[in-house]
Amino acid sequence: MPQKVKLILNPMADLGRAWKTANDLRPIAQEFRGELSWSGTVYPTHAIELARQAAEDGCDLVVAMGGDGTVHEVVNGLMQIPADRRPTLGVVPIGSGNDFAYSMGITSKSPQALANALRAETIQTVDLGKMIDEHGRVEYFDNTIGIGFDAVVTIRSHKLPIVKGFLMYLTAVLQTIILNHNPAHMQLETESQTWEQDVIMLTLCNGQREGGGFMLSPNSKNDDGKLEFLTVDRLSRPAMLRLLPEFINGTHMKFKPVRMGEFKSMKISSDLPLYIHADGEIYTSFGSNLRNASFEIVPGALRVVKG
Repeated sequence: MPQKVKLILNPMADLGRAWKTANDLRPIAQEFRGELSWSGTVYPTHAIELARQAAEDGCDLVVAMGGDGTVHEVVNGLMQIPADRRPTLGVVPIGSGNDFAYSMGITSKSPQALANALRAETIQTVDLGKMIDEHGRVEYFDNTIGIGFDAVVTIRSHKLPIVKGFLMYLTAVLQTIILNHNPAHMQLETESQTWEQDVIMLTLCNGQREGGGFMLSPNSKNDDGKLEFLTVDRLSRPAMLRLLPEFINGTHMKFKPVRMGEFKSMKISSDLPLYIHADGEIYTSFGSNLRNASFEIVPGALRVVKG
Protein backbone atom coordinates (compact mmCIF):
# COMPACT_ATOMS: atom_id res chain seq x y z
CA MET A 1 0.00 0.00 0.00
CA PRO A 2 1.35 3.49 -0.83
CA GLN A 3 2.50 5.71 2.02
CA LYS A 4 2.20 9.20 0.54
CA VAL A 5 -0.52 10.07 -1.98
CA LYS A 6 -1.45 13.13 -4.01
CA LEU A 7 -4.95 13.38 -5.52
CA ILE A 8 -5.05 15.75 -8.50
CA LEU A 9 -8.59 16.83 -9.36
CA ASN A 10 -9.76 18.60 -12.49
CA PRO A 11 -12.84 20.44 -11.16
CA MET A 12 -14.06 21.16 -14.70
CA ALA A 13 -14.23 17.48 -15.69
CA ASP A 14 -17.65 16.05 -16.50
CA LEU A 15 -18.91 19.51 -17.50
CA GLY A 16 -17.94 20.96 -14.13
CA ARG A 17 -19.62 18.27 -12.03
CA ALA A 18 -16.32 16.84 -10.80
CA TRP A 19 -16.37 19.01 -7.67
CA LYS A 20 -19.49 17.26 -6.42
CA THR A 21 -18.08 13.86 -7.31
CA ALA A 22 -14.90 14.64 -5.42
CA ASN A 23 -16.85 15.79 -2.39
CA ASP A 24 -18.75 12.49 -2.38
CA LEU A 25 -15.41 10.65 -2.42
CA ARG A 26 -13.98 12.37 0.67
CA PRO A 27 -15.10 9.63 3.10
CA ILE A 28 -13.09 7.08 1.10
CA ALA A 29 -10.03 9.33 1.06
CA GLN A 30 -10.32 9.86 4.81
CA GLU A 31 -10.05 6.12 5.40
CA PHE A 32 -6.54 6.10 3.90
CA ARG A 33 -4.01 5.47 6.67
CA GLY A 34 -1.01 7.11 5.03
CA GLU A 35 -0.35 10.75 4.13
CA LEU A 36 -2.85 12.08 1.59
CA SER A 37 -3.42 15.54 0.10
CA TRP A 38 -5.65 17.04 -2.59
CA SER A 39 -4.87 19.60 -5.28
CA GLY A 40 -7.23 21.07 -7.87
CA THR A 41 -6.19 22.32 -11.29
CA VAL A 42 -6.94 25.95 -12.10
CA TYR A 43 -5.56 26.34 -15.63
CA PRO A 44 -4.50 24.17 -18.59
CA THR A 45 -1.23 22.23 -17.99
CA HIS A 46 -1.54 22.81 -14.22
CA ALA A 47 -1.78 19.06 -13.61
CA ILE A 48 1.67 18.65 -15.21
CA GLU A 49 3.17 20.94 -12.58
CA LEU A 50 1.19 19.38 -9.74
CA ALA A 51 2.23 15.84 -10.69
CA ARG A 52 5.89 16.79 -11.02
CA GLN A 53 5.83 18.58 -7.66
CA ALA A 54 4.08 15.64 -6.00
CA ALA A 55 6.85 13.34 -7.19
CA GLU A 56 9.55 15.76 -6.02
CA ASP A 57 7.81 15.88 -2.63
CA GLY A 58 8.18 12.13 -2.26
CA CYS A 59 4.71 10.87 -3.16
CA ASP A 60 4.73 7.24 -4.20
CA LEU A 61 1.22 7.39 -5.73
CA VAL A 62 -0.35 10.20 -7.78
CA VAL A 63 -4.05 9.82 -8.63
CA ALA A 64 -5.53 11.66 -11.62
CA MET A 65 -9.20 12.50 -10.99
CA GLY A 66 -10.74 13.66 -14.25
CA GLY A 67 -10.89 12.61 -17.86
CA ASP A 68 -8.28 11.62 -20.42
CA GLY A 69 -6.91 15.16 -20.54
CA THR A 70 -6.20 15.14 -16.81
CA VAL A 71 -4.51 11.75 -17.07
CA HIS A 72 -2.46 13.01 -20.02
CA GLU A 73 -1.17 16.00 -18.06
CA VAL A 74 -0.38 13.94 -14.96
CA VAL A 75 1.51 11.43 -17.13
CA ASN A 76 3.58 14.23 -18.68
CA GLY A 77 4.37 15.59 -15.22
CA LEU A 78 5.47 12.18 -13.93
CA MET A 79 7.66 11.60 -16.99
CA GLN A 80 9.77 14.60 -15.96
CA ILE A 81 10.93 12.53 -12.99
CA PRO A 82 13.68 9.86 -13.28
CA ALA A 83 12.28 6.34 -13.50
CA ASP A 84 13.69 5.24 -10.15
CA ARG A 85 11.78 8.03 -8.37
CA ARG A 86 8.67 8.09 -10.56
CA PRO A 87 5.43 7.52 -8.59
CA THR A 88 2.78 5.01 -9.54
CA LEU A 89 -0.24 6.45 -11.37
CA GLY A 90 -3.81 5.91 -10.20
CA VAL A 91 -6.90 7.01 -12.15
CA VAL A 92 -10.43 7.92 -11.06
CA PRO A 93 -12.26 8.36 -14.39
CA ILE A 94 -14.75 11.21 -14.11
CA GLY A 95 -14.34 12.80 -17.55
CA SER A 96 -16.02 12.58 -20.94
CA GLY A 97 -14.17 9.80 -22.73
CA ASN A 98 -12.15 7.94 -20.07
CA ASP A 99 -10.44 5.88 -22.77
CA PHE A 100 -7.20 5.26 -20.88
CA ALA A 101 -9.18 4.02 -17.89
CA TYR A 102 -11.03 1.68 -20.26
CA SER A 103 -7.74 0.26 -21.52
CA MET A 104 -6.64 -0.40 -17.93
CA GLY A 105 -9.89 -2.06 -16.92
CA ILE A 106 -10.57 0.65 -14.34
CA THR A 107 -14.15 0.74 -13.11
CA SER A 108 -16.35 3.71 -14.03
CA LYS A 109 -17.74 3.71 -10.48
CA SER A 110 -15.80 6.53 -8.85
CA PRO A 111 -15.90 5.28 -5.22
CA GLN A 112 -14.58 1.86 -6.22
CA ALA A 113 -11.98 3.38 -8.55
CA LEU A 114 -10.59 5.56 -5.76
CA ALA A 115 -10.61 2.71 -3.25
CA ASN A 116 -8.76 0.49 -5.73
CA ALA A 117 -6.22 3.21 -6.48
CA LEU A 118 -5.45 3.83 -2.80
CA ARG A 119 -4.99 0.11 -2.11
CA ALA A 120 -2.78 -0.22 -5.24
CA GLU A 121 -3.02 -4.00 -5.08
CA THR A 122 -2.80 -4.66 -8.83
CA ILE A 123 -0.19 -2.68 -10.74
CA GLN A 124 0.71 -2.93 -14.42
CA THR A 125 3.76 -1.47 -16.11
CA VAL A 126 2.66 0.25 -19.32
CA ASP A 127 4.32 1.71 -22.39
CA LEU A 128 3.92 5.32 -23.45
CA GLY A 129 4.19 7.01 -26.80
CA LYS A 130 6.56 9.94 -27.25
CA MET A 131 6.20 12.73 -29.81
CA ILE A 132 8.92 15.22 -30.77
CA ASP A 133 7.86 18.00 -33.12
CA GLU A 134 10.01 19.98 -35.53
CA HIS A 135 10.69 22.57 -32.81
CA GLY A 136 12.02 19.96 -30.38
CA ARG A 137 9.00 20.01 -28.09
CA VAL A 138 8.40 16.65 -26.38
CA GLU A 139 4.95 15.27 -25.50
CA TYR A 140 4.10 11.86 -24.07
CA PHE A 141 0.82 10.12 -24.77
CA ASP A 142 -0.74 7.17 -23.00
CA ASN A 143 -3.59 6.34 -25.39
CA THR A 144 -3.71 7.95 -28.86
CA ILE A 145 -2.28 10.70 -31.02
CA GLY A 146 -4.70 11.92 -33.69
CA ILE A 147 -3.59 13.89 -36.73
CA GLY A 148 -5.98 15.44 -39.23
CA PHE A 149 -9.61 14.35 -39.02
CA ASP A 150 -9.81 13.17 -35.42
CA ALA A 151 -7.75 16.12 -34.21
CA VAL A 152 -10.30 18.47 -35.78
CA VAL A 153 -13.03 16.39 -34.13
CA THR A 154 -11.33 17.05 -30.78
CA ILE A 155 -11.08 20.77 -31.49
CA ARG A 156 -14.77 20.90 -32.35
CA SER A 157 -15.79 18.75 -29.37
CA HIS A 158 -14.29 21.31 -27.01
CA LYS A 159 -16.81 23.81 -28.37
CA LEU A 160 -19.83 21.64 -27.52
CA PRO A 161 -20.58 22.44 -23.86
CA ILE A 162 -24.13 21.03 -23.80
CA VAL A 163 -23.52 17.39 -24.71
CA LYS A 164 -20.96 15.11 -23.09
CA GLY A 165 -19.26 11.75 -23.49
CA PHE A 166 -19.67 9.71 -26.66
CA LEU A 167 -22.53 11.90 -27.94
CA MET A 168 -20.24 14.95 -27.78
CA TYR A 169 -17.60 13.22 -29.92
CA LEU A 170 -20.20 11.83 -32.34
CA THR A 171 -21.66 15.32 -32.88
CA ALA A 172 -18.17 16.69 -33.52
CA VAL A 173 -17.44 13.85 -35.98
CA LEU A 174 -20.51 14.74 -38.04
CA GLN A 175 -19.55 18.44 -38.02
CA THR A 176 -16.02 17.60 -39.16
CA ILE A 177 -17.20 15.37 -42.01
CA ILE A 178 -19.31 18.25 -43.31
CA LEU A 179 -16.94 21.18 -42.68
CA ASN A 180 -13.34 19.85 -42.63
CA HIS A 181 -12.65 17.18 -45.22
CA ASN A 182 -9.25 18.13 -46.63
CA PRO A 183 -6.60 15.40 -47.01
CA ALA A 184 -2.93 16.22 -46.56
CA HIS A 185 -0.17 14.68 -48.64
CA MET A 186 2.16 12.99 -46.16
CA GLN A 187 5.48 11.18 -46.25
CA LEU A 188 5.59 8.48 -43.58
CA GLU A 189 8.58 6.44 -42.48
CA THR A 190 8.79 3.68 -39.87
CA GLU A 191 11.68 1.38 -38.99
CA SER A 192 10.41 -1.08 -41.62
CA GLN A 193 8.70 0.89 -44.42
CA THR A 194 8.43 4.25 -46.18
CA TRP A 195 5.46 5.52 -48.18
CA GLU A 196 3.54 8.59 -49.39
CA GLN A 197 -0.20 8.98 -49.09
CA ASP A 198 -3.05 11.48 -49.22
CA VAL A 199 -4.27 11.23 -45.63
CA ILE A 200 -7.56 12.42 -44.20
CA MET A 201 -6.86 10.84 -40.83
CA LEU A 202 -3.78 9.41 -39.11
CA THR A 203 -4.08 7.95 -35.62
CA LEU A 204 -1.26 6.42 -33.60
CA CYS A 205 -2.57 4.04 -30.96
CA ASN A 206 -1.24 2.74 -27.68
CA GLY A 207 -4.79 1.86 -26.57
CA GLN A 208 -7.80 0.42 -28.34
CA ARG A 209 -10.34 3.24 -28.10
CA GLU A 210 -10.70 7.00 -28.35
CA GLY A 211 -13.57 9.46 -28.21
CA GLY A 212 -15.38 7.41 -25.59
CA GLY A 213 -16.48 4.70 -28.01
CA PHE A 214 -14.55 4.61 -31.31
CA MET A 215 -12.65 1.30 -31.42
CA LEU A 216 -9.90 2.44 -33.75
CA SER A 217 -7.31 -0.19 -32.84
CA PRO A 218 -9.05 -3.17 -31.19
CA ASN A 219 -5.83 -5.21 -30.98
CA SER A 220 -3.67 -2.53 -29.34
CA LYS A 221 -2.08 -3.32 -26.00
CA ASN A 222 -0.26 -0.75 -23.91
CA ASP A 223 2.33 -3.20 -22.64
CA ASP A 224 3.55 -4.90 -25.84
CA GLY A 225 6.42 -2.57 -26.76
CA LYS A 226 4.88 -1.22 -29.95
CA LEU A 227 2.36 1.28 -31.30
CA GLU A 228 -0.23 0.83 -34.05
CA PHE A 229 -1.01 3.29 -36.84
CA LEU A 230 -4.25 3.81 -38.73
CA THR A 231 -4.52 5.91 -41.87
CA VAL A 232 -7.62 6.79 -43.88
CA ASP A 233 -6.95 7.64 -47.52
CA ARG A 234 -8.69 10.31 -49.58
CA LEU A 235 -12.40 9.47 -49.80
CA SER A 236 -15.77 11.19 -50.18
CA ARG A 237 -17.97 12.50 -47.39
CA PRO A 238 -20.60 9.78 -47.97
CA ALA A 239 -17.84 7.17 -47.75
CA MET A 240 -16.63 8.65 -44.46
CA LEU A 241 -20.19 8.49 -43.13
CA ARG A 242 -20.32 4.87 -44.23
CA LEU A 243 -17.16 4.16 -42.24
CA LEU A 244 -18.44 5.84 -39.09
CA PRO A 245 -20.30 2.81 -37.64
CA GLU A 246 -17.35 0.61 -38.59
CA PHE A 247 -15.03 2.76 -36.46
CA ILE A 248 -17.47 2.48 -33.58
CA ASN A 249 -17.62 -1.30 -33.88
CA GLY A 250 -13.94 -1.81 -34.66
CA THR A 251 -14.66 -3.42 -38.04
CA HIS A 252 -13.11 -0.77 -40.31
CA MET A 253 -9.96 -2.77 -41.12
CA LYS A 254 -11.65 -4.58 -44.03
CA PHE A 255 -12.21 -1.37 -46.02
CA LYS A 256 -9.72 -0.41 -48.73
CA PRO A 257 -9.20 3.26 -47.71
CA VAL A 258 -8.09 2.11 -44.23
CA ARG A 259 -4.49 1.05 -43.68
CA MET A 260 -3.18 -0.30 -40.37
CA GLY A 261 0.17 -1.51 -39.10
CA GLU A 262 2.52 -1.50 -36.14
CA PHE A 263 5.77 0.33 -35.47
CA LYS A 264 8.28 1.34 -32.84
CA SER A 265 9.29 4.63 -34.43
CA MET A 266 7.76 6.86 -37.11
CA LYS A 267 8.55 10.14 -38.86
CA ILE A 268 5.97 12.14 -40.79
CA SER A 269 6.02 15.27 -42.91
CA SER A 270 3.05 16.99 -44.53
CA ASP A 271 2.31 19.55 -47.21
CA LEU A 272 -0.43 21.00 -44.96
CA PRO A 273 -0.28 22.03 -41.28
CA LEU A 274 -0.64 19.13 -38.87
CA TYR A 275 -3.61 19.49 -36.53
CA ILE A 276 -2.85 17.18 -33.60
CA HIS A 277 -4.53 15.97 -30.45
CA ALA A 278 -2.71 13.97 -27.77
CA ASP A 279 -5.05 11.87 -25.61
CA GLY A 280 -7.86 14.29 -26.41
CA GLU A 281 -5.80 17.37 -25.53
CA ILE A 282 -5.34 19.86 -28.38
CA TYR A 283 -1.65 20.03 -29.29
CA THR A 284 -1.94 22.14 -32.45
CA SER A 285 -5.06 23.87 -33.72
CA PHE A 286 -6.18 26.10 -36.56
CA GLY A 287 -3.47 28.65 -37.27
CA SER A 288 -0.57 26.31 -36.54
CA ASN A 289 2.00 25.68 -39.26
CA LEU A 290 3.62 22.54 -37.81
CA ARG A 291 4.40 20.09 -40.61
CA ASN A 292 6.93 17.57 -39.26
CA ALA A 293 7.01 15.28 -36.22
CA SER A 294 8.49 12.00 -35.02
CA PHE A 295 7.07 9.36 -32.70
CA GLU A 296 8.42 6.41 -30.74
CA ILE A 297 7.40 3.87 -28.13
CA VAL A 298 8.82 4.14 -24.60
CA PRO A 299 8.51 0.59 -23.24
CA GLY A 300 7.67 0.06 -19.58
CA ALA A 301 7.60 3.77 -18.87
CA LEU A 302 5.02 3.95 -16.07
CA ARG A 303 3.44 1.86 -13.32
CA VAL A 304 -0.36 2.16 -13.25
CA VAL A 305 -2.94 0.80 -10.82
CA LYS A 306 -5.43 -1.48 -12.60
CA GLY A 307 -9.07 -2.26 -11.89
